[in-house]
Amino acid sequence: MNLSRVSAVIAKEWAELVRDRLFLILAFFVPPGLMLVFGFGMNMDVENIPFVIVDYDRTPMSRDYAYRYIDSRYFDFKGYIINEHEIDTMIGRNDIRAAIIIPENFSKHLSDGRRVSVQTIIDGMIPLRAKITMGYVAAINGYFTREVLSNHLSRFLGKPPESVFGMLMPVDLEMRYMYNQGLKSVWSMAPKLIMLLLMMIPPLLTAVGVVREKERGSILNIYGSSVSRGEFLVGKVSPYIFIAMINGLVLWAMALWIFGAPFEGSMLFFLVALMIYAACTAGIGLLVSVFVSSQIAAIVVTMIVSLIPSMLYSGILIPLSSMGPAAQALAYLAPAMHFAKIVDGCFLKGVGPTVLWGPLLALGVYATVLFTLGYSLFTKRPKV
Repeated sequence: MNLSRVSAVIAKEWAELVRDRLFLILAFFVPPGLMLVFGFGMNMDVENIPFVIVDYDRTPMSRDYAYRYIDSRYFDFKGYIINEHEIDTMIGRNDIRAAIIIPENFSKHLSDGRRVSVQTIIDGMIPLRAKITMGYVAAINGYFTREVLSNHLSRFLGKPPESVFGMLMPVDLEMRYMYNQGLKSVWSMAPKLIMLLLMMIPPLLTAVGVVREKERGSILNIYGSSVSRGEFLVGKVSPYIFIAMINGLVLWAMALWIFGAPFEGSMLFFLVALMIYAACTAGIGLLVSVFVSSQIAAIVVTMIVSLIPSMLYSGILIPLSSMGPAAQALAYLAPAMHFAKIVDGCFLKGVGPTVLWGPLLALGVYATVLFTLGYSLFTKRPKV
């Protein structure tokens, strides 16, 4: 391989990229812009749930129960309403997501030691959000119930309520969340967006960059030159790997400084993984360019083979453990899932090659296979 000819192809490709303003914007400005859009938009935290309360009892105890929800950071109190028939309309207008209905004689029944049913209405349009809201309501209600029961038993046993409360809960459960103690979804989402955006833009640029020469006919100059197909492919793909590396570093900085995600791992290991992943994404674009002849077809096919699998099978939206066997097999065949494991390990867990050597090796194998197929299928002579 002649390095001077490779350098000439790289210089030619870079000059074409810089001259095309649309291509330049797509290469350097679209990924950070999408990072901001997805980063702020894909917030999975369920907090500040708007809700109302219908209090038919209107006693100090019912108000105490209501304030357990009002004072919670997970709920956003929108006021008391008089009639529960307003709830359907308010949920239909998206004014609220939940409603607590406290029945009449709430305080009297509890004071008499009788069971009381408090109705909770939750908007179930988004099942995940509804289940999390149900968990918040159950936790608040359970704690209030244990307080009421401990007060009853303290009077019966002649012991302080705190002592009785401890008797009702002999096992004290202490939970600690590792790697993300605040359960901030943006800490998990922002690093994975590096994986997603690098799977979106570099394959598209590579595929369009090669196919554009077919459409314009300028690839005939390559056919008639002394440049070998290996030199042409290396020179053609190298600028896009470089662009992917630059974008990866910019997105890494945005994940840290804009979205506040911690980076606990080795920067050197992350750079090595980023370079191999950039080669994978460029290799996908190269392979697509071999089979299509128009830029429109290159865009459509690249989006299908790169973006859709990385969205569905990388774990960014659905955990791998929740997928069926067939879906998990597809996930392991895609490079996005392996790089997602690496960014998770580098950002939140602080682990390195001793733990993540498997995903890194998988990316290396994937890059090798892609470039081998691209080299084998690309011909330096036009088909007749």
